[in-house]
Amino acid sequence: MPGPVGELRKAIRAGSVTPRDLAADALAHANSNLGKNVYLAIDPEKVLREAEALPSRFSGAALPPLYGLPVSLKDCFDLQGFRTSCGSRFYAERNGIAQQDSAVASRLRAEGAVIVGKTHLHPLAYGITGENPDYGDGAQPRDAKRLTGGSSSGAAASVQEGSAVAAIGTDTGGSIRAPAALCGLAGYRASIDLAQERGLWRGCVHLAQSFDTLGWIFRDLRDGPLLAEALFGLSVERFSAKPLRIGSVSKAFLQGCDLAVLDVFARWQDRLIRAGAEIVSFDAAYWDEALDIFAPIQAHEAAAIHTARTGGDFSHFEPQIAERLAWGASLDVAEVKGWRRKHAEFREKVDALLSEFDFVIAPCGPVDRLTVGADNSQARRRILRYTVPMSLAGEPVVTLPDTSGAGVQMAAARGSDARLLAFAAHLGA
Repeated sequence: MPGPVGELRKAIRAGSVTPRDLAADALAHANSNLGKNVYLAIDPEKVLREAEALPSRFSGAALPPLYGLPVSLKDCFDLQGFRTSCGSRFYAERNGIAQQDSAVASRLRAEGAVIVGKTHLHPLAYGITGENPDYGDGAQPRDAKRLTGGSSSGAAASVQEGSAVAAIGTDTGGSIRAPAALCGLAGYRASIDLAQERGLWRGCVHLAQSFDTLGWIFRDLRDGPLLAEALFGLSVERFSAKPLRIGSVSKAFLQGCDLAVLDVFARWQDRLIRAGAEIVSFDAAYWDEALDIFAPIQAHEAAAIHTARTGGDFSHFEPQIAERLAWGASLDVAEVKGWRRKHAEFREKVDALLSEFDFVIAPCGPVDRLTVGADNSQARRRILRYTVPMSLAGEPVVTLPDTSGAGVQMAAARGSDARLLAFAAHLGA
C-alpha cells in the first residue's frame, strides 16, 4: 500500500485531481504558523502558472515520479527568480536574484515537482532549534508553543501544515533528523557522498563540506523510496524479509532523556522486534567524543565559507553564530589536522559497528519538544550528542516518526541508502 505521496500520484494519473488543484491547495495552507514565516520567499502566481504548464511540458511522455506534487526548497538552494538568504537578512540583501536554478531545483522540476517556495531555516543552517532573529523563530503550525527544530525548520513546517507533500532539507549535524522528529514527521538524510556523486551541490551554500548532506522531510515512511528515486536516482526494491540484527544504544547512553523519548524509543524497539529483528544493546560511550571532534571541523569549514563572503566580518550574524565562526577562523592548520585524524578514527569505529549490525537505532534527541521563547541555549549540545555520531560517520539515516515529537533515528552503513529506505517503508506499511 502506498503512502500519501503515492496515493496522490495515483489520483493525478486517474485524473481525479490536477497539478493546479494540488498547487492551489498547497498555497491555501502556506505560512499558517504563528509567525507566517514557513516560507521566506514565495510567489503564488508563479506557482500556479508552473502547475498549469505541467500537462503540456510532459505531454506524450511517461509521467515522472514527482509529477504535479508540491514540494518546498530550503532557502540555501538557488531558485531562479529569487534571492538565496541562507536565513540571514545580510545575505538576502547582498545576494542577487538567482539567474538559474540550483542542481536540486532543476532535478525537482525535471521530475515534475511544483516548487512552492523557499523555506525558513536557522541562520546559515548553523543551528538545531530553528530560532532566527532576522526572520522570526520557526514555530510549528500545529502548536504555536513548539519550535520546529532546525536547521531545516521551514521544511518541516511546510509538510506539517500541508503546503508541501515533501520538503528538501540539508543535514550537517542533525538538521533533517531533529526537525522531522520534533514535528512528528519522517526524514531521510542521504549518505555523505551521494549528493556529490549526483552533482547536486551546484547552487547551494554549504555549511561544512565534510559533513553536509541533503535529503527529504515527509509524512509517511512508505514514501521514502519514491522520494529517494526522484532526487538521487536510487532504485529501492521492496524489502524482502530476513532475520535482522539491529544495534541499540545502551541504557547508560540514554541518561537525561525525557520520559516521552524513552517511551517512544521502547515502542519503536517493540515494533522492530515484531518485524522480525533482533535488538542487541551496544556500548555507545565513545559517542560522547563525537561533538568535540565535530564542532571545530564544522566551525573551521564554515568560517572559511563565510569569510570569503563577508571578508571575515561576522558581526552581520547573531552573536552565538558569530562566535562559532570567529573560533573556527582562529584554529590553525595543525590543530584542525589533529581533529581530522580523530574524525577518521571515529568513522572507523562506526563503520565497524555497522558491519556488525544491519542497522543502528538511537533517539533523535533527548527531548520531544523545544518551547518558543524559552531559553534553548543548552538544547544544541544535548541534541547534537545524539545526531552528530552519524554525521561524523557520514551514514544514511531515516527518522522513524512519532506524533509526540520524539522520533527515532535508524542508520545504516554508508552507501546502504536503498536497503535502509526499503526496510523503513516496510515498517510503515
